[in-house]
Amino acid sequence: MLPAIDLEDLSLDAGGHLLIDRALAGLAPGDRLVVHGRHPALAVHLAAWCRAEGHRLDPAAEAPTVIRGRADLDRWQGAQRAGRTADDVVAHADRRWGLAARGALVEPGGPVLAVDWVDRDLVWADLAPRLYAQATANQWNPATAVDWAAQVSLPDSVEDAVVQVMTYLVENEQAALMIPARLLSRLHPHFREVMQLLAAQAADEARHVEIFTRRALLHRDTLGLSGAGGRASLQTLLEEPDFTLASFLLSVLGEGSFLDLLHFLHRHAPDRVTADVTRLAARDEARHVAFGVAHTAHVVRTDRAFLHRLRTAVERRHAVLADTAGLNKQVFDALVVLAAGSWTPAAMSHGWQEVLRLQQAMDEGRRRRLEYIGFPADEAAALSALHTRNFM
Repeated sequence: MLPAIDLEDLSLDAGGHLLIDRALAGLAPGDRLVVHGRHPALAVHLAAWCRAEGHRLDPAAEAPTVIRGRADLDRWQGAQRAGRTADDVVAHADRRWGLAARGALVEPGGPVLAVDWVDRDLVWADLAPRLYAQATANQWNPATAVDWAAQVSLPDSVEDAVVQVMTYLVENEQAALMIPARLLSRLHPHFREVMQLLAAQAADEARHVEIFTRRALLHRDTLGLSGAGGRASLQTLLEEPDFTLASFLLSVLGEGSFLDLLHFLHRHAPDRVTADVTRLAARDEARHVAFGVAHTAHVVRTDRAFLHRLRTAVERRHAVLADTAGLNKQVFDALVVLAAGSWTPAAMSHGWQEVLRLQQAMDEGRRRRLEYIGFPADEAAALSALHTRNFM
């Protein structure tokens, strides 16, 4: 007896085709399926559906009978999975997978994805999934996470110093926003945790731009000064085409030093709002640095010779920026004013020494991260000394 299905009053164009598909799925090409039903257009609809799906109707059968075709099977011939499971991150992602979800069976013939980075070891860090989970758990709203109504009444000179520093922070964070946004657009989505982390990083930086701008304009109508040397330093980061080198220069060196700066500003904040915005930004930046360090260390573990490329990138950037002024005088002086806390000679001396200690802490932090990645201590010290005077 042939297998059969009864659609009752259901028409094919109202879901009946799904029941037929399900029944045919267990049959081999050439097998027959009898289709019963009371819908008046059943025969007409069934004939059209069979033509569209690559099946045939048996003309000699008394009841409508579908002869199973193989067009649906042939469609998936040569299909491959984009990883064995959704958790299987392969060593090399195929551009022909396009935007297929990881672990999906990919039909051949789709468009080829125009991305640059398809090798896991060029973009991966085992820490990425955990950092992304932290990023999503620690999102905050700029409108509510900071008490913008808190009383802020500072002497004009101190407020001017805050505005100048915030202006400097904004331009640094704008560069830090553009870089992950550019990187993730060139990354194969098979490495989705890295892509998600970069997207979260861009969102972090967008919030930082907002809160630093908002703090700068809390009691002023305009922002401070933007030095050409500082912009030139940031521009070199935007122009780095390699994933790892961009991540290394931005996060391991630049944002690592930037994180020290945020801690400094939080410690010497003259008001609650400044303390809040620098604290929130520092929490995010710590994740960015963690990924940059973990990724660069991963690359070096897989290819020790990559240390040469990292060294060359630092030296090349130093050479490009050798004739620039670096950190503009206004920013440096503003940091001294904030650390001093008052205008007495003793306070100014203390503020000056605090900024020098900040620069020393930045250098020590860079050296630690460079040594963790794999550089010998003497090379780490030499490369840290070549880092841009603009901090980022």
